[in-house]
Amino acid sequence: MKKTIPALIYWTPRIVSILFTAFIALFSLDVFGQGYGFWGTALAFFMHNIPTLVLLAVVLVAWKYEIVGGVAFILAGLLYVAMMVLAAVKNPFAWYMVSYSLIIAGPAFAIGIMFLLNWQRKRSA
Repeated sequence: MKKTIPALIYWTPRIVSILFTAFIALFSLDVFGQGYGFWGTALAFFMHNIPTLVLLAVVLVAWKYEIVGGVAFILAGLLYVAMMVLAAVKNPFAWYMVSYSLIIAGPAFAIGIMFLLNWQRKRSA
């Protein structure tokens, strides 16, 4: 049992961050069928996947340096919530979007906290 807990603490943020990155990548699939042509679709697909590529880079760095993953995922969640608040300020009828932002920001916060807990556990050992 003692070996299972540290392995669980180590692997959970890494696996969940990969799943979260794949979830974010799903949103880029809406460019297909828009009638942009091959190069237009390829460019739109790349542009839609920039956040995914940034998160993938963060996951790769966080694999070794958990503090980077903790801070980056928490900042990504805060950035997303801030963008939704700014969008709601421009359109006063869109305040419900702020609560919807927790669907994406919530897992980012959770992943960041898990990475920080892993970093703290490693630091105290």
